[in-house]
Amino acid sequence: MHNTATMLIELGAIILALGLLGRLAGRVGFSPIPLYLLAGLAFGHGGFLPLQASEEFTAVGAEIGVILLLLMLGLEYSASELVTNLKTQYPSGAVDFVLNAVPGAVAALILGWGPVAAVALAGVTWISSSGVIAKVLGDLRRLGNRETPVVLGVLVIEDLAMAVYLPILTAVLAGAGLAGGSVTLLIALGTVGAVLYLALRHGRLISRAVSSDNAEMLLLVVLGLTLLVAGLAQELQVSAAVGAFLVGIALSGEVAEGASNLLTPLRDLFAAVFFVFFGLSTDPSDIPPVLVPALLLALVTALTKVATGWYAARRAGIKGGGRWRAGGTLVARGEFSIVIAGLAVGVEPRIGPLATAYVLILVVVGPLTARWTEPLARKLTGRPETPVETERTAPEPAKV
Repeated sequence: MHNTATMLIELGAIILALGLLGRLAGRVGFSPIPLYLLAGLAFGHGGFLPLQASEEFTAVGAEIGVILLLLMLGLEYSASELVTNLKTQYPSGAVDFVLNAVPGAVAALILGWGPVAAVALAGVTWISSSGVIAKVLGDLRRLGNRETPVVLGVLVIEDLAMAVYLPILTAVLAGAGLAGGSVTLLIALGTVGAVLYLALRHGRLISRAVSSDNAEMLLLVVLGLTLLVAGLAQELQVSAAVGAFLVGIALSGEVAEGASNLLTPLRDLFAAVFFVFFGLSTDPSDIPPVLVPALLLALVTALTKVATGWYAARRAGIKGGGRWRAGGTLVARGEFSIVIAGLAVGVEPRIGPLATAYVLILVVVGPLTARWTEPLARKLTGRPETPVETERTAPEPAKV
């Protein structure tokens, strides 16, 4: 009984603190992710107020947070949108991978962490934060800008690539050999292809089978189906997150919209728990030794993300100012960098502190580069200011 009471007190304190931190972040117009990570560092081992009784419960909540993050991501895209973006944006996606994944892999090898850590750190530095970038675009009122579809296209390619990357990472972390890793990759590719085919050809039937006019029934069916598929995917070593992402893709139309509205509060709660749990598992004293590498890596990959956005916008025929705005907008890293690092800390614990410091830096710097990259580039090149190009009819708010 005493342990139960302690757990409830600790959980209540954590959730209340998250609410207050989220409100503070909202008031200053900033992402709450760094505040959640700092809260985890404060409550974790080596922090100011270590928690014990609620740690196991928080770990389960963190797993659910990752699953809901990927489910909601899948719900925002239709299969046809993913296929269209893949056809039109794959060169930009390839450049994005080379420019941003390679620095992370090289950094891990230079630090002597080995090839497994290199695969994980490559993912940490590669994936931009869809959540932070969506908020920045809305805050800066750029949803109607001509470069915004280019930014979203790069993010879609990254999100789709996660469905292939995460199974590879899971197999590598599990110590699977070449044969085992190849089988896992084939299963992942086959599963992704099958889901996309079913969603394209029979998406309405799948959505109709899940659909319900009762909000309670819809929530239970979608959440239960997601957890079931995520668990089966984990058994196949394809990654629970990928399973959740594919469930989201398979649902479309009113079902996807209704499920998204119902699940958003749950996603926000458990995602916040996930960030806190990642902070809990990181000893603050481990961060200073990796702070310099994190700063250098953040500087390099901020520049490479700017180059990625510039290249993607140039391919789309966007003029100079829009190219720089696209590049600056893509700099922020966040939720999925932490997800990848969370998977890898069991094999290479030093990735946790480095990823925490790295994300803290770029989740703060990202909104600043989105705002100031284009004016700075204009000043350095001596070019006059040009009007911001917008679509003739501003699109609906971006779904990321």
